[in-house]
Amino acid sequence: MTQRISIDPITRLEGHGKIEIFLDEQGNVANSYFQIPELRGFERFVVGRPIEEMPLITNRICGVCPEAHHMAASKAADMAYQVDPPRTAKLLRELLYMAFYCTDHTTHFYALGGPDFVMGPDAPVAERNILGVIHKVGLEIGSKVIQMRKYGHATVEIIGGRKVHPCASIPGGMTKGITEEQRTEIEAMGRWAIEFAQFSLKLFNDIVLGNKAYVDLILGDVYTHRTYSMGLVDANNKTNFYDGQVRVVDPNGKEFIKYAPKDYAEHIAEHVEPWTYLKFPYLKKVGWKGFTDGEDSGVYTATPLSRLNSSDGMATLLAQEQYERFYATLGGKPIHQRLATHWARLIELLYAAERWVELVTDPEITSPDVHAKSTHIPTEGVGIVEAPRGTLTHHYWTDERGLVTKANLIVGTTNNYAPIQMSTNKAARSLIKGGVVNEGLLNMVEMAFRAYDPCFGCATHSLPGQMPLEVTIWAADGNPLEVLKRP
Repeated sequence: MTQRISIDPITRLEGHGKIEIFLDEQGNVANSYFQIPELRGFERFVVGRPIEEMPLITNRICGVCPEAHHMAASKAADMAYQVDPPRTAKLLRELLYMAFYCTDHTTHFYALGGPDFVMGPDAPVAERNILGVIHKVGLEIGSKVIQMRKYGHATVEIIGGRKVHPCASIPGGMTKGITEEQRTEIEAMGRWAIEFAQFSLKLFNDIVLGNKAYVDLILGDVYTHRTYSMGLVDANNKTNFYDGQVRVVDPNGKEFIKYAPKDYAEHIAEHVEPWTYLKFPYLKKVGWKGFTDGEDSGVYTATPLSRLNSSDGMATLLAQEQYERFYATLGGKPIHQRLATHWARLIELLYAAERWVELVTDPEITSPDVHAKSTHIPTEGVGIVEAPRGTLTHHYWTDERGLVTKANLIVGTTNNYAPIQMSTNKAARSLIKGGVVNEGLLNMVEMAFRAYDPCFGCATHSLPGQMPLEVTIWAADGNPLEVLKRP
């Protein structure tokens, strides 16, 4: 008899997806598939639009990280117009981006990923959420999270014109600068963000690292995969979210490639499977070898953990101290235990807050020189930034009128689709034995992809406008044993 259980919500992620788990005759997992059953259409319907509109159109892909698309599209348009924005414009763009990063990482840790650790993987689903976290550790946590999000959105609005879907970054720079009064306000909020990031790291230290069961879960084999790691780095190979070159290190931590944004197509290709709409990027020089890890597989990750693995450190003092402690605690570099991504995310939160203050205290941040005009006819441009959930690439081709003739987007989550498939498959095989299935085990399967903070709102778009995430357990005879579905 088929049993159907409806849970609302089933999981904590942005967007929609579907997991199919197949059991053999012994009740063990024979295989599983992390499916994206909807189609993303942005690469098609931007065709025919002026390239200068891309920062405004593509930031509507998603309301979670519109700032990332806004910046990647702006940088692509800069290249297409062959224009270099003034230094102040670059400072303002990155300042907006750091405030966004603080907001986004806060949301994932406290509302999406954190409840699994704070409440426990087996906690009742009604308690395994941000409200449960607040109830367990105190109302002070909730007020701090709200305040961090408020300050982040306020800074984005001051610089970008809107709290969501900013509109101030254009080809050649920014539409406006900031006043000294605004600068002072943004600085105060940034300094508070540093304190909040340190508070969050202490919380993680006390609740997660102070619990041996959690540490064992992080370091265990269930959530471990040895893959290549990707991340944007500056000239000193330090982590950078807004600008630099893309660096990839192999599973042993050795630099494999480093490339400028314009050269991404020489190094990244995309594999297609018939059971999903989303593509699987891989390293061209290694090749697609299927859903396997190791040096012989072209699968790579682009996450907070991979950014730390692919860099030589953080560019700010406090974050660097945490970076060193991170690797010392977990056994050295690189780290392949995927649940450690949550800790790496908090280190990035601290870096973004510190960088926020560095940028807003730069003497040139209030300069009125925020835009450079171009006299060139736009041609082709590539822009790359590090979205919170992975390296984001925007590539546009235009005709002689500057209208987009072709677009290619490799979204942060898309980079991680193959690792997500591998992680959920391994977790399912490791945890589900003898046909024993319960909500706690299914949540631990979900924890495998939750570490990646996937945003399938960016990676693909649902035509009916729904967000269905289903987990189906299939018996060997082909009948579904259990279905968990968002209503």
